[in-house]
Amino acid sequence: MIVDSHCHLDFPDFANELDAIVARARAQGLTRMVTISTRARQLQRLLDICARFPDVYCSVGTHPHHAHEELDIDAAKLEALAAGEKVVAIGEAGLDYHYDNSPREAQEQGLRAHIAAARATGLPLVIHSRDADDDMAKILEEESARGPFPAVLHCFTGGCDLAERGIALGHYVSFSGILTFKKSDALREIAAALPADRILVETDAPYLAPGPFRGKRNEPGYVVETAKVLAAIRGVSYEAMARQTTENFFRLFSKVPRARAAA
Repeated sequence: MIVDSHCHLDFPDFANELDAIVARARAQGLTRMVTISTRARQLQRLLDICARFPDVYCSVGTHPHHAHEELDIDAAKLEALAAGEKVVAIGEAGLDYHYDNSPREAQEQGLRAHIAAARATGLPLVIHSRDADDDMAKILEEESARGPFPAVLHCFTGGCDLAERGIALGHYVSFSGILTFKKSDALREIAAALPADRILVETDAPYLAPGPFRGKRNEPGYVVETAKVLAAIRGVSYEAMARQTTENFFRLFSKVPRARAAA
């Protein structure tokens, strides 16, 4: 039993074989998958997928690459969009200074709106942060002072300082296939040191396929490979790591039901 806390099943990469991809994930022991929104205006695409698969849930939000395109979608609109049964998180939103596809002011405005929505709804904020550790930590601390909100630093590639400051605020850190890459020694050191009750695993599929599948299209079932590496880093069995990260997932994504089995 394991969960993929972050994938993108609505992306064109999966369009022609989504049933097979979900079936392969279930065969690997996945009981839940969360397909993550990158444009709030396209939420219906995700809801249609969720309607097809009882074990798939989604978020609603605007990726920082598109922040300037959806600044009119404020916290109140995000809250309204998040009311549906299958919408279990806010985001992904955040700061991406690597590509800077959206003006940084727009990225920050969007991030703060998403934080407000997460605070109001109690749904976890899925945070995208790339090459923006200092500004991200500053914003999270400023906003936490206004009131707590649940969040996860997804596909973590930041430094130890951001991870520790995020966890100090009560947030979680999620690791993707990057953890398995040969040059990710520094990231593996961070993963080894974080509290066991604050770590998650994900794929970010179709991107960042782990170890054995490097260079190929990623898919939710491959989250098992990342969990195996995380288990080895932390000196526990794969089964123990799967249980721990799954428990952490349900604690954070509290709107996702535990009882209903996958069809």
